[in-house]
Amino acid sequence: MKLFRSLASATLVAALMLAAAVPARAAEVTADDTAKFLAGMQPSADSPLLPLTKDPSWQRHARFFDNAFGQLEQRQLSKIRAWSETHLAAPKPTMFYMFSGPDFLYANAFYPKATTYVLSALEPPGQVPDLTKLPRGAIGAALYNIEHSLGSILSFSFFITKQMKTDLRAGQMGGTLPVLYVFLARSGKTIKSVTPIALDAEGQVKTGNENPGSNAPRGAKITFAGSDGVEKTLYYFSTDLSNGGIKSSGFLKFCSTLAPGNSLIKSASYLLHSGNFTTVRDYILANSATVIQDDSGVPLQYYSSKQWRFFPFGRYNGPIGEFPGRYQQSYAELFRKAEPINFGIGYRWRTNDSNLLLSVRLPNDGTAPVETTSSAEPPPPPPRPKKPKPPPPAPRGFLFFGR
Repeated sequence: MKLFRSLASATLVAALMLAAAVPARAAEVTADDTAKFLAGMQPSADSPLLPLTKDPSWQRHARFFDNAFGQLEQRQLSKIRAWSETHLAAPKPTMFYMFSGPDFLYANAFYPKATTYVLSALEPPGQVPDLTKLPRGAIGAALYNIEHSLGSILSFSFFITKQMKTDLRAGQMGGTLPVLYVFLARSGKTIKSVTPIALDAEGQVKTGNENPGSNAPRGAKITFAGSDGVEKTLYYFSTDLSNGGIKSSGFLKFCSTLAPGNSLIKSASYLLHSGNFTTVRDYILANSATVIQDDSGVPLQYYSSKQWRFFPFGRYNGPIGEFPGRYQQSYAELFRKAEPINFGIGYRWRTNDSNLLLSVRLPNDGTAPVETTSSAEPPPPPPRPKKPKPPPPAPRGFLFFGR
């Protein structure tokens, strides 16, 4: 009996010693902690990324983003949210943002009540690696590259496409995902999951080893929640939105499973003015309850005054010099009685130089729309377009393209 007890005690001691010798399983590097780290925000207390915040390059990065996003919040985002709260009473749960790049920041500011966001552009989704496994010194370079890629949107409200194409292909982290991570974190969101996805020709979402084809739109599905705990979904797709590209893609079929929605179009290089983007232009008009756009969006002549009611805000001074021939006389007429706005948006990003058009689809009976709470009486339908005038002089010094 004593021998049995001795053996049992020895076994217990050995088990305890073995347990002490085996290290505890390392905490997982989550997408949410990675987003916070990239955004210059403290990750969770048990995150393997926490020691990396002691690095002077991260601390400088955090100070830079604290200042930049603080100014942006005060100058634009808080004012856009207030505008949206005043003028959009009953937005749809889905919002579409064509030609967006990774611009979740303004999608969320204009449509904070949406539960599904669909962003689409040419830029690839890319990936975000485990930051704890990057070579020494690579994190500082990656953080600087993110800062550089966000320079124009933090200053002017849009991405410069040529610059973005270079930035999003550089360094250890490429594509739009790192930027989406930063914007989600800085918008106060908690990332729940990130899944690489693709679309087949019928618009069905494919994951994992499913192969929908080499030309299929590829992207990411991100589930996240805000401070209220409501779970939401962000889809980002890399896809060609031209007539030829959209014809061989299941992207619009996927969008139709979520339609009707609300649309945002800004700093879109006036692509919807050209004959090569008529399919996506017609889709936006047919599947949107509201459209918020600057003058680079759908030309006014394609809206039917019997189906839409217009609420212009700001001032229309024509396109900047990099986009000659896009002046709209009908837009100028519409904006003669526009309400002022206290924020800048689009290529003419200065507060007193920006235009914003809220177009609201009328019910079938032609009565007043219910999606807006604007107190202003909108101007009459615009006249038929006249011959364009040359655009006024534009500010020089920057090459503006894309988002």
